[in-house]
Amino acid sequence: MWFEEAGEVLDMFKSSFPLSFLFFVPLLIIISPISPVGAAHEFAVYRMQQYDLQGTGYGCSNAIINVEARAIDSKVLTRRCAIAKLHEFSIEKFRDMLTQNVGGLLVLLPQKLSVLPEEDRQHLLELEQELMLEETSVPVYFAPESPEILEIYEDVKAAISTDQAASATEALFGAVVANGFQLVVNGPQSKAMADFQIANIQGKLSGYGIEEQLPTVAVVAHYDAYGIAPGLSQGADSNGSGVAALLELARIFSKLYTNSRTHAKSNIMFLLSGGGKFNYHGTKRWIEDNLDGAESSLLTDVSVVLCLDSIGADDKLYLHVSKPPKEGSPGALFVENIKSVISSFYPDVTFTVQHKKINLGEDLLAWEHERFSIRRLPAFTLSHLESHKALERKSVLDTRDTVDTHKLVRNTRIIAEALARHIYNITNQDGLQIFNQNLDVQESMMTAWLDYLTSEPRGAQLLRKDHLMVTTLEQALARYVKDVRKTLAKADKKDPEFVFYDGATYTMYAYSVKPAVFDLFLALGIAAYLTVIYYAGQNFSIIYNFVKNIGKRQTKQLKQQ
Repeated sequence: MWFEEAGEVLDMFKSSFPLSFLFFVPLLIIISPISPVGAAHEFAVYRMQQYDLQGTGYGCSNAIINVEARAIDSKVLTRRCAIAKLHEFSIEKFRDMLTQNVGGLLVLLPQKLSVLPEEDRQHLLELEQELMLEETSVPVYFAPESPEILEIYEDVKAAISTDQAASATEALFGAVVANGFQLVVNGPQSKAMADFQIANIQGKLSGYGIEEQLPTVAVVAHYDAYGIAPGLSQGADSNGSGVAALLELARIFSKLYTNSRTHAKSNIMFLLSGGGKFNYHGTKRWIEDNLDGAESSLLTDVSVVLCLDSIGADDKLYLHVSKPPKEGSPGALFVENIKSVISSFYPDVTFTVQHKKINLGEDLLAWEHERFSIRRLPAFTLSHLESHKALERKSVLDTRDTVDTHKLVRNTRIIAEALARHIYNITNQDGLQIFNQNLDVQESMMTAWLDYLTSEPRGAQLLRKDHLMVTTLEQALARYVKDVRKTLAKADKKDPEFVFYDGATYTMYAYSVKPAVFDLFLALGIAAYLTVIYYAGQNFSIIYNFVKNIGKRQTKQLKQQ
């Protein structure tokens, strides 16, 4: 009978408790409901900005996390990592968490920021601005929502019921059955990027005649982006649109300058500047090198400097200026050329000259043209934004979907026509359109550039001098213009204007854990189970005889029936 066979097996454990322990515990692990595969997760997270500007620190100065995850609405967040969806998070809650000595913060952003409801969109824009005013040592991370992360979030959210249980018994039971997570970000602590160099890329089209005796028009656009997290900053409109327009202008004007019949008596300087989101430091150093250097510069006889910033949307264009140009000056004539082009060919566009004095008391300049205006150069910034305070200029919401390619192409045509009229001194010919057919702005080219520029984040601290995107922009400009070169701007060692820190993107690990009370219950359960098995083995003969007698009785009853 099988009782005799089972007895032989159990006799093996009667005098060997350690061996029985090793035999039964693996069985418990095998039948455990917790999957070893699902016990650990890893995903990319993006750290909040960290930099110093003019000696003032901004952002979070810490990167390491190794604490338990808790929902942001939990009563106790001390030495925990709060996890929250965008709509749950606010600057008030952040400040409250700081008073509780929170161990970290993970904010979940919707996967597609372009389809955010207007209320959530405005909330994120304001949140980014307010967060950047808070210098903190608490690690702050952002991550796009994914099924894996949302599952973790729901498990952590469910643990709130334990904190808010109506009775101690309910709280104890909730603690036993709840799933918790330990969030870990390993690796080196963020550190200052010593000797970081901002790259400026310049090139020119020399006019017909003696170059040094000809007037110069400069077209400028900064190529870096800004958002609450550098690793999420695409900067499609500000300022991918400006970069795409500059490259297209270089392409079409290079065709005019290679033809002897259309070679204008004016130089055109093109500048792709770095550090635009950090007080236009790259532009500042480039101007100093050109005006204060020993060599002669084309900037000494510049007639107009046109900076492009956020021109990829809307039917409004604003020409921002620090000081209105005098009547009859090259700057005033350029403004009239823009008005003439718009009224003749694009009447649906509203054009406004926006005057704002430079406020040297502010830590940051408003627009890039102000760097030139400070040195008394006639400069403007063209943008569809009415104010430099527009929150969209410095947001992770500035994605590829925010740029209307058709309107960007239209605005580039306006700029090209106005520049051509200025360079060739064309007046009183409102119906003349220079750029058409083979010389027209190509939408496919601009679309390709926008797609490339938004294919990866362009935070200034990510774009080192040898970065592939910087090299690509340099090579692209070199296809159209001459004397292309890259100049570098480095912060002063004694009194640095800016300091960048590394560590924009990390990998976060989420390990499934149970509270200490669960370990206690599990230990008691295992002990009870092993005790039952042990005594069953020691007293198998008694159990065997008991079961055997029951079997005989049942057999006897069946025979009697």
